[in-house]
Amino acid sequence: MREILRLFPEEIQQAVQVKLLNRWDKLQEIRLRLNQPIELIFDDGIEWLLTSKPTRKDGMYLINQLSEFSLYRLEDELREGYITIEGGHRVGLSGKVNTLNGSVKAIQHISFMNIRIAKEKIGVAKSIIPYLYDNGYLNTLFVGAPQTGKTTLIRDVTRIMSTGWGEVAAQKVGVIDERSEIAASIKGIPQHNLGLRTDVMDACPKAEGMMMMIRSMSPEILVVDEIGNEKDVDALLEAINAGVVVVCTIHGQTLDELKKRPSLQPLLHQSVFQRVILLESNRPGTIHRIYNEKEENIIRQPGVLTR
Repeated sequence: MREILRLFPEEIQQAVQVKLLNRWDKLQEIRLRLNQPIELIFDDGIEWLLTSKPTRKDGMYLINQLSEFSLYRLEDELREGYITIEGGHRVGLSGKVNTLNGSVKAIQHISFMNIRIAKEKIGVAKSIIPYLYDNGYLNTLFVGAPQTGKTTLIRDVTRIMSTGWGEVAAQKVGVIDERSEIAASIKGIPQHNLGLRTDVMDACPKAEGMMMMIRSMSPEILVVDEIGNEKDVDALLEAINAGVVVVCTIHGQTLDELKKRPSLQPLLHQSVFQRVILLESNRPGTIHRIYNEKEENIIRQPGVLTR
């Protein structure tokens, strides 16, 4: 976890390293709030570094490490409220927001930071894959609240689809990695294992990236993380109409909740997704239900697939 530890001043770095000894694999988030104890969120609970209370100076150190002492080069990321670092970890930022004509221009006086730990778990989707295949791969939507393992699962789904399994041949897979979380690319080269036949469009808006990928790389499957707005939906429909299978994720708790979102109506009314994977909110990486296009649950033992 060198890429995370380097963000902290030496005193905080040492405290974090001691606290997390042999427990990095269970860590989900490190949350820093200026003048407050550091919060550590694990798979099984929350702990505090009561002796480590980051000051404004410590916060500036972290920002300088993220930006390599040039906030200008991170202008676009700061407008989005997060920065993706080496290893695919995402640092969320919050503080005083400056606006221009009603739109966010920048975040200044950053006082709150959340380091979300990216985890590569090879094989975690092995038991799911048969549900996503029926004489060909099926359009699939992973649904879950934040921190339920959606990105980890589709990363491994990508790896399996593009490498092949059992009697199923490897497919050409295109990943649109707008937030650099799926592949964790550095200078265009994925740091995570995405399989043998995967091509990545890194740091590109999803809607534009899907069309670019179809035109340039002729994928058989498109993988996209965190869809939601109308542009994403239109691009997904265009990809499907072009004969491409789509695998994507979305924030949500239930199917009923998704049905209330106006932007998703074209997808849901046309029963675009032949599989909807619903993740459990309080057990990261655990499958709650798998629905077919008729909204029938096709597994009888929730939670057993990825445990």
